[in-house]
Amino acid sequence: MKLFNPFRKVYGVQEREIFDFFKKVRLFERLTEKEMEEFLPFLHLREYQSNEVIFFRNDPSQALYIIRNGVVELNLDHQDSFELLAMVKKGMAIGVNALIENSERVYNAVVRSKEAWIYIIPQVNILEIFKHKTIIQAKMMTSLAELYDENTKNLFNSYRKHIGLFHLGEAYMKTFQSE
Repeated sequence: MKLFNPFRKVYGVQEREIFDFFKKVRLFERLTEKEMEEFLPFLHLREYQSNEVIFFRNDPSQALYIIRNGVVELNLDHQDSFELLAMVKKGMAIGVNALIENSERVYNAVVRSKEAWIYIIPQVNILEIFKHKTIIQAKMMTSLAELYDENTKNLFNSYRKHIGLFHLGEAYMKTFQSE
């Protein structure tokens, strides 16, 4: 028999919808509702219009963005052109390096649908939560590591298919060089 706990936090419909949505977002999938609740006071929902830039490459990573609806293009600028990296949709997080202090954006993010509704969590709030709730940090950083691992594998697979177009060693030498 399950006992009723009158002191247990009861979430409203809006909070439940946010939790249900965030449970499907890779960075938040390991978190409990109680852990996700930590982000609620800092969560901002913003509407973006078509062709509106969310952030540019090399900008400081000041926020994490989670797409509620709409389509966002991630691209890389090179000289006078842009190379498409991905089209991201509902339930995907972009600017995930906002979980890492003092990081910069590595790509541009531009809205490509008529409009997009995007949740924004400022980096300063994320880092403050991490400081006081290390289990949340551990869970989210594990998800981030898995995302980066998946991206690295995809990069290597793409390189194998198109060998000779660029020098993969240039990217990795900088990481492993000693001071």
